[in-house]
Amino acid sequence: MLRSLVRYRFPGRRTTIPAMFYVIAEPCIGVKDGACADVCPTYCLRLVPLASLGLASPQLVAIHMTQVTDEDLATLSACGASVVHCPESNLKLGSGQCPVATLAGRGVRVALGTDGAASNNDVDVLGEARTAALLAAGVTSLPGALVAADVLRMATLDGARTLGLGEATGSLVEGKWADLCCVDLRRPASWPVTDVAAAVVYSASSQQVTDTWVAGRRLLADGGLAYLDEASILDRAERWRRTMDAETRGDASDA
Repeated sequence: MLRSLVRYRFPGRRTTIPAMFYVIAEPCIGVKDGACADVCPTYCLRLVPLASLGLASPQLVAIHMTQVTDEDLATLSACGASVVHCPESNLKLGSGQCPVATLAGRGVRVALGTDGAASNNDVDVLGEARTAALLAAGVTSLPGALVAADVLRMATLDGARTLGLGEATGSLVEGKWADLCCVDLRRPASWPVTDVAAAVVYSASSQQVTDTWVAGRRLLADGGLAYLDEASILDRAERWRRTMDAETRGDASDA
């Protein structure tokens, strides 16, 4: 893996494409006996070796970043790297929490992510935003450590900037791609509305998203998929579940 990283960095192979790594600052002591233990040595990297290879740059996207030292804070702040915060995945795996408020206070861009379905079953960005805001207050004992507007920016514009797409999407500005969604706040859970950002983050759910457009193409219309057959997708998922269950039973009987 280190050879691949060296080739990515050295002259002749430089790139402006973001490089995404699962990054930790110290060994995942809290989960060394848990599910993450077999994964971390292979997929997680520490920030110091990345920096020594010259990969601490604005193109670095450090995913998770759940254990952070003062040296790491200084490195991230100085090099302009971005961090992706995946709070619900970290909670499920017990792998610690990213110090979002501290990173933001040092000028480090933090975007919001979900991680994959294996460690975040519903991959719900709105749910992730609410968890991120509540968790920041709980961890720091400071209500308002992350306010609703902060996590909405993490989920939108800062996410686009992290991917190198900040000039093209992430905000509703003339000339950018028409990427947007509509959230129906006139529902019992979120009505009446006194603060739109707070209502979206703390009250609304993904079930209230009625329409989405990607590059001007309407993919969700009045709560229904515009180009995909949802019933067919659900049937295929169930068939795969049955297949995997049968294979799992077969493996167990062979053991």
